[in-house]
Amino acid sequence: MDSGRIILAAAAVLLLGCSPAPQDKGPVLNRGNGPDIKSLDPAFVQGTWEAWVVGDMIMGLTTEGPRGEPVAGAAQSWEISPNGLTWTFHLRPHLWSDGVPVTSADFVAAWRRLIDPRTAAPYAYNLWVVKNAQAISAGRMPPGKLGSLAPDDRTVVVELEHPASYLPELMDHQVAWPVPLHALRKFGAAWTKPANYVANGPYVVREWIPGDHITLVKNPRFYDAAHVRIATVVYYQTSDANAGLRRFRAGQLDTLYQFPSEEIDWIRHHLPHAVRTAPYLGIAYFAVNNRRFPDRRIREAIDLGLDREVLTGKIRRVGETPAYRIVPPGIANYPGRATLRFADMPMPARLAKARALLAELGYGPRHPLHMTLLTTVTPDGRRNAVAFQAMMAKIAISIDIAAVEGQVFQQMVQGHAFDIATPSWIADFNDASNFLDLLRSGSGENYAAYSNPQYDALLAKADGSADPSARAELMRRAEQMALDDEAWVPAYFMVTRDLVSPRVKGWIANPRDVNRTRWLTIAR
Repeated sequence: MDSGRIILAAAAVLLLGCSPAPQDKGPVLNRGNGPDIKSLDPAFVQGTWEAWVVGDMIMGLTTEGPRGEPVAGAAQSWEISPNGLTWTFHLRPHLWSDGVPVTSADFVAAWRRLIDPRTAAPYAYNLWVVKNAQAISAGRMPPGKLGSLAPDDRTVVVELEHPASYLPELMDHQVAWPVPLHALRKFGAAWTKPANYVANGPYVVREWIPGDHITLVKNPRFYDAAHVRIATVVYYQTSDANAGLRRFRAGQLDTLYQFPSEEIDWIRHHLPHAVRTAPYLGIAYFAVNNRRFPDRRIREAIDLGLDREVLTGKIRRVGETPAYRIVPPGIANYPGRATLRFADMPMPARLAKARALLAELGYGPRHPLHMTLLTTVTPDGRRNAVAFQAMMAKIAISIDIAAVEGQVFQQMVQGHAFDIATPSWIADFNDASNFLDLLRSGSGENYAAYSNPQYDALLAKADGSADPSARAELMRRAEQMALDDEAWVPAYFMVTRDLVSPRVKGWIANPRDVNRTRWLTIAR
């Protein structure tokens, strides 16, 4: 989309019919949101761009504050048992947007539904910290055995497998959001259609035209509605970041998620006051499909041939830093000493070693290894892919590039339908386990299909450790093992890349890149 709203004559605009009517008179915020969203159901929300939309409507026990920090949400207070294994949350009295009270059963039912293997929720493993959750995911226990209890309508008791100081952050992740049990019972899976949707957060859906935009309007029954200043927020699909930049320049968008890095010089010169960047708890990496390329030497050669300094310093140039490990700097309670063994090796020596490894397998200039790189159609995705293609050519790997839309990319990497892919990961909560769990055998986000029982055992031991130092050391050993196994090819640690109009007030760049519409205002 180059400009304006695309009017889809054949699309029916779905209106939400609630009483009282959502309030849509007042300031409007237009947000460029990246790829299209695929679901309004918390159980199936995956991308950050989806979580921003649904997170404006559904509120967990905790929620994000103005700086992206966890603050009291549906729960107004909580206590922790002395051993750290039992958390008791007390719900504030509040309503769904149709006037039905929010109860503890809405949370317990949502979690049981999400962890049920029949649901096939992609992020179910994030709840494995809850007692019996992993066994339920594996089909060894019924969902009713999950360590989440509702002793009364206003109390949620969470029993854990091991202490988790990061639980307040996890409780504002989509895996822990409630579902309106009464709507689920009435409509089944169709409860997420705009006409049936109800929310307990500051906004509720008014219309959704897939591939173009989704409009949310203020929820008058939100418990803090008096302090929500923006009446309407429209999330526009902006997979084409260059087109999104043009729309931002024209004033059609007030914010733009992930501006094109190739335009960073122009943006810094012409829009310096709109740029919002901050170190991100995120990593971009190349996932080499371990099933298609089980020989470690191939993955190591690719790792050696990737010139991270060129990628960050000449291709990206927004502030990203080369990644020689999996867990980003800035993660709480983690030493971060694991590293790729060749990190200090000069690039010419790396290339020589990569060529030698491939030569052992019979590959060389006259007989290159042919592989296909799966990436997205975004400008940055294409630029990274072309740079990677040139780097691999130096070590006798011939790369074909397959660029697809964001949702197709997500489906293909989850199905391991690729040779090499270019995913990234942004922390759900500030703990090293949130990155290392991606490489557990069977994890829904283990795109590279890495599997090592020793790695799994180290993480399991770390989970059971109550000593923070011992736990951190076990995770460091696991990270080093994954690096030595060439489970991933880490590329760079990310930075946030947002453009924000000066008329939008309250935007605070933060490591989670979360700025809920609830906290923003629009200057007249």
